[in-house]
Amino acid sequence: MLSHVLLPLIVAVSILLMLIRPRAIAEVYWIGGGAALLLLLRLVPLQLAGKAVAEGSDVYLFLIGMMLLSELAREHGVFNWLSSVAVRSANGSCSRLFTLVYGVGTLVTIFMSNDATAVVLTPAILTAIRKAKVEPLPYLFICALIANAASFVLPISNPANLVVFHAGMPPLGQWLLSFGIPSILSIAATYAVMRYLFRRELCAAIECEVEAEPLSGDGKLVLGGLFLMVVVLLTASSLRKDLGLPTCLVALVITACVSLRARSNPLKLFREISWGTLVLVAGLFIMVDAVESIGALHLTESWLVWVQKLPSVTGALVTGLAVGVANNLVNNLPLGLIAGSTLHAVHTKGLLANAVLIGVDLGPNLSVSGSLATILWLLALRKEKLDVSFWDFLKVGAVAMPIALLLSLGGAMLVQILFQST
Repeated sequence: MLSHVLLPLIVAVSILLMLIRPRAIAEVYWIGGGAALLLLLRLVPLQLAGKAVAEGSDVYLFLIGMMLLSELAREHGVFNWLSSVAVRSANGSCSRLFTLVYGVGTLVTIFMSNDATAVVLTPAILTAIRKAKVEPLPYLFICALIANAASFVLPISNPANLVVFHAGMPPLGQWLLSFGIPSILSIAATYAVMRYLFRRELCAAIECEVEAEPLSGDGKLVLGGLFLMVVVLLTASSLRKDLGLPTCLVALVITACVSLRARSNPLKLFREISWGTLVLVAGLFIMVDAVESIGALHLTESWLVWVQKLPSVTGALVTGLAVGVANNLVNNLPLGLIAGSTLHAVHTKGLLANAVLIGVDLGPNLSVSGSLATILWLLALRKEKLDVSFWDFLKVGAVAMPIALLLSLGGAMLVQILFQST
C-alpha cells in the first residue's frame, strides 16, 4: 500500500529536518508540519491522532508545571541568588565551579527529573557564568549531559522511565538495586570525560568579584515551592501515580500564593512558557502512533525475540548500544513509547529490559536531538540568544555517550551476576 511507504517517509523526513534545522527553523515546525501533513493526506485518521495527542497529556502537564516554576524562579530572583552563591562558593576557581554545578545538576536531575534540569537549572547556570565572566560552554554542557547521565537513578529522574516500564514498574528497592551501580558509573564517567574535554577552559581563574545577593521573601517562597515539588514527585512515584497532574497543580498553587503575596499578575508568567514545546511533543506522539499503526511494533518485537536468543551479555550490549544510537534518530520520547510497548508484548524483563532503559536514558547524550530534555535545553539557550549547533554537541557527545553507556551496561551486567549468585 502507498500509505505504508509514504507515512514512514514523511516521518523520517520530518525527524531528519528536525535534526539538521535548515535555515535555523525551530524543531517544532518540522515535527508539527510533518504531523499536519499526515492528517492532510489522510494517512492518519483524526481519531488516531486525537488518541495519540491524549496519550501525551501527562507529559504536557509535567512540562507546563516545570516551565511555570522556572519563570516564577526567574521573576523573583531565585536564579540570581543561586548564581551568586555558586560563583562565590567557587572561590575564583573555574574547576571548582564546574564541580559545584555538576553536583547541583545531578541532584536536580535525580529528584526533579532531567526535564527540570533543562528548564529550571539552565537559566540559573547561565546567570552564574555571566556573573563570573567565564567561557560558558563547559557549564552549559553540564545541564544537557547530566540531565541524561543521572536520569535513571530514580524512576522520577526521567519521564521516559515511566514510559518504558509503564506496564510493570519495579518497586523502588529493586530499581535501586538494578540501576544504582550503573547510575554511579554513568555520572562519574560523564564528569571525567567533560573535565578532560574542557580541561583548558577549566584551568582559568574567575577574575571578577561577585557580591552576595540576598533572596527576597517572595524568592524564599518560590524556593520552598521547589522543595515541595520534590516531595510531591517522590510521593507520586512511590505510589506509582502519573507525575504530570501533581506537578502542574503544585506549580499552579505556588504561583497563586507567590502572586498574591507579591500582588503581581501571573498571566505574564504563562506568556513566557514555551507552548511550542507542547506542540512538538504532541507531534511526536502522533508520529509514534502513526508508525505503530502500520505494523512497526512487529519489527521491534521480532528484533527483540532474536536478541533474546543471544548470550545474555552479548544481548545486553547489542540492545543497549542499538537503542542508544536509535534515540538520536527518532528522539527518546517516541523511542521510549515503542520500547515500552515492545517489552510488554514480548514479556521481556531482567538484564535485557534494564539495557533498554539505560540505552533510552543515556543514548541521547550523543546529539542534540536525542531527548526532549536536550531540546528543552536548546530552547532555554536560544531564549537567552545563545545556540549550540548539532556538530558542536556531537563533538562532545561522541566521546561522552559511548564511554558512559558501555560502563553503565557493564555495571548492569555486574549487578545481574551478583544478584544471581546470591
